[in-house]
This record gives sequence, structure tokens and C-alpha cells, in this order.
Amino acid sequence: MTVTYHDSNTRMSQATVHNGTVYLAGQVPDDTSADMRGQTEQVLAKIDRLLAAAGTSKQHVLSALVWVTDMAEFAEMNSVWDAWVVAGRPPARAATEAKLALPEFKVEIMVTAAIPEA
Repeated sequence: MTVTYHDSNTRMSQATVHNGTVYLAGQVPDDTSADMRGQTEQVLAKIDRLLAAAGTSKQHVLSALVWVTDMAEFAEMNSVWDAWVVAGRPPARAATEAKLALPEFKVEIMVTAAIPEA
């Protein structure tokens, strides 16, 4: 069994790969001064980069978990998400309101994706 770990520290990895599947850690924005739209765009860009490093892309996302700190901003997050998702390939997704690790975070997203066979 082979498992690879990407962007790791002593606590966690940003991505792990096993058996043709990449599992991402929850991604949060770097610039917390941004509004929900800006934070969601940042998070999805980070997801794009991590998926590319693992040999896949958003086209192969299987599932997603989305946490937002205020459901009043849910539609704003969804507008960015809807523009990002590949047409005809929406992943299974759950979304909920939650208190995140830092009060400045408005959104956190975690995805699992398949790695296409070469």
C-alpha cells in the first residue's frame, strides 16, 4: 500500500494520495480581510493548486464539504462555487454553518478527487 503526503507539517498534510484518490485537508483563505466572495475564490484557487500537484483537477472532484460561518452569506459562497464547478460534473456536497478555527475565516472547503489514469 502506497500513501503519499503533500505539504505536510508535524500536525497534518494538505493532501494525501492513496489508490488513485486525493484527499484534501480543509482549505481556508490566506487574506481574511476579504468578503465571502473573495475568501471563497481564494479557497478554490488553493484547491486547484493542490489538486494539480496531486495530478488531477476540479473536473475529477468526487465530493466536497463546505463550512460557512454565517448562512446569511451562503448564497454569496454558492455564486463563486457555481462558477468554479465543472458543468455537468458537480460533486456530491454537504454544506453547513459552523464556527471555524479563526473568527476571521468565513469559509472552509474540503474535497476528495479521483486521479485520472494515465
